[in-house]
Amino acid sequence: MNISIINEKIQSQKDILLQHPLYEKVKTMDDLHHFLENHVYAVWDFMSLLKALQSKLTCTTTPWIATQNPETRYLINEIVLAEESDLTLDGKRLSHFEMYVEAMQSCGAKTDELYTFLQNVVETKNVFISIKKSNLHPKIKAFLDFSFRVIEEGKAHKIAAAFTFGREDLIPNMFTEILKNFQNNFPKTDLSKLIYYFERHIELDADEHGPMAMEMITELCKDDVQKWNDVEEISILALEKRIGLWNAIEEKIEANLELA
Repeated sequence: MNISIINEKIQSQKDILLQHPLYEKVKTMDDLHHFLENHVYAVWDFMSLLKALQSKLTCTTTPWIATQNPETRYLINEIVLAEESDLTLDGKRLSHFEMYVEAMQSCGAKTDELYTFLQNVVETKNVFISIKKSNLHPKIKAFLDFSFRVIEEGKAHKIAAAFTFGREDLIPNMFTEILKNFQNNFPKTDLSKLIYYFERHIELDADEHGPMAMEMITELCKDDVQKWNDVEEISILALEKRIGLWNAIEEKIEANLELA
């Protein structure tokens, strides 16, 4: 098995995501706020998948001992560098999560619920309890729970599968669609930080991080049939959870319209 076969196996789920009706539902500022306020959790747990991979593929403790595979070590460190400390529109260094939150605040989206959730994660020291007790949509809870279950299992190739096929591989196409809607629907609104964030992701993921993540999967699985089977299974589940997340955001937008 190889990357091309995995892509064939997951194509139907990718098609559902890329053709999802959510993209056409983001028409007003309220819609945009609902999108951002719920999608931000995917931006956040993506960082956790990223750091879980770094802890598995590099040495992050002392005394330092070189890990076995210098190639995967290089690939994950290169991705971490940009994701955790990229240049913002105004020349600062921030993680992509922090950039996203700044973009939310600049266009009037709420972050109170997000910060309450993150504070609870810090206080409980148990992300699963925090997810369960939160007021998030059940499908967003399921999305987060899946990511952290994969992290908790601790298998690098499975974490890489959730990271790569559930996220990095799809981000350029999904964000391109979202960007088109933003530019069409809000021509007079200053969405510069948000557009910069999306364009930065498209640039990085299409040209650099996507291919790097695919290479990382290949390095981790090599000729191990079971690992490739695991990658297929986790990739399909990750995409199904992402579809659930998109469904949840669509439901919230539609519910808001009914109240209006």
